[in-house]
Amino acid sequence: MATSSVLRRALLYVPASSQKFMTKSLSLASDNITYDLEDSVTPANKQTARIQLRDHLSSLSNKPGSIGELAVRINAVSTPYALDDLTTLASAPNLDAIVIPKVNSASDLSFVTDVIRHAAPQRHSSDPTASPLKLIALIESARAVMDLRSICAASPYLTGLIFAAEDFALDLSITRTPGLAEFLYARSAIVTAARAFDLPSSIDLVCTSYKGPEGVKQLEEECQNGKEMGFNGKQCIHPSQVEVTQRMFAPAESEVEWYVRILVADDKASAAGRGAWTLDGKMIDAPVVGKARAVVAKAAKCGMDIENIKAKWKDQKPE
Repeated sequence: MATSSVLRRALLYVPASSQKFMTKSLSLASDNITYDLEDSVTPANKQTARIQLRDHLSSLSNKPGSIGELAVRINAVSTPYALDDLTTLASAPNLDAIVIPKVNSASDLSFVTDVIRHAAPQRHSSDPTASPLKLIALIESARAVMDLRSICAASPYLTGLIFAAEDFALDLSITRTPGLAEFLYARSAIVTAARAFDLPSSIDLVCTSYKGPEGVKQLEEECQNGKEMGFNGKQCIHPSQVEVTQRMFAPAESEVEWYVRILVADDKASAAGRGAWTLDGKMIDAPVVGKARAVVAKAAKCGMDIENIKAKWKDQKPE
C-alpha cells in the first residue's frame, strides 16, 4: 500500500457529538481532522454521535481542499461500541482513516481490519486501484509499548502510531511533568518502531496548554522536543493549536533552501562522477543527499514552492 503521500503534522480531535463543531471543522486548514466517538462522547450519546457523524460525512460532496484527511476515532475494541462504530462508518464517503484507541496487541488491529474487510470490502481489497481505509493506532499502555513489534506488523493498512500520554501515565501511575522526561522511553520506542516498520506517521502527545502566550510557548516547546525525538506530528485538542503545530513540524525555509542547494549541486557532482564533495565547507555524501531529498519532498507536501527555490540556486556547484 502506498503511504508516502500521508502528511499528518497536526491531528485535530473534534467531538462527533457536536454538529456545530463538525461543521466548523470543515473551514479549518489541517492535515488531519479526527472526529471523536471515544473520550469526548458519553456512553448515552454514542449511538446519536455515530449516526450524526455518518450523516455529516455523507453530506459532503467533496472533502474540503484545506483538509488533508478526514478520520474517525472509534471506541476501543474492548468496548461494546467498536463493532457498531466500524459497521456504521466503514463505508462512509469521504472517510480516509480510522484511529483506534487503546491498542494493546496485534489482535486489536486484526479485528478492525477483518471487520472492515467484511463491512466495506471495497475499502480493504487487494485491488491496487482501491482507496483503502488507513489505520492509525493509539499506544496508551505499558503492554502496548512492549508489544510494538507485533502491533506494527498486524495490518497492512496501518500507517501510523500515536502516543497517548495521559492514559500511559495512568497505566504506570506516574505524573506528567513539563519536561516530559518520564515518557522518554515510551516515546523513543514508538518513533523507532514506526520508522523500523516504514509507517509514515509517528504522532506525539497532546499539549494540554493552548490559551494565551504561555500556552503557545508551551506548545512550541513540545513540538520542538517531539520533532527532535523523531515525531513528525502532534495531536491537537483545539483549533488554535493547528497552525503552530503544522508550522513547527514543517521544514524551516532556511533548512529547505540548504537542502535544495545540495540537490542542485549533487546533480552536477554525479555527472562529474564525484561521490563525495563539499558545500560551504561541509562534506556532502550519500546520507546527506538522502536527507536532502526527504526534507525537500516533505517541504513540497507542506506547500513550499520548491521549483522557485531551485531556480534561485540553479547555478549552485559542488566545491
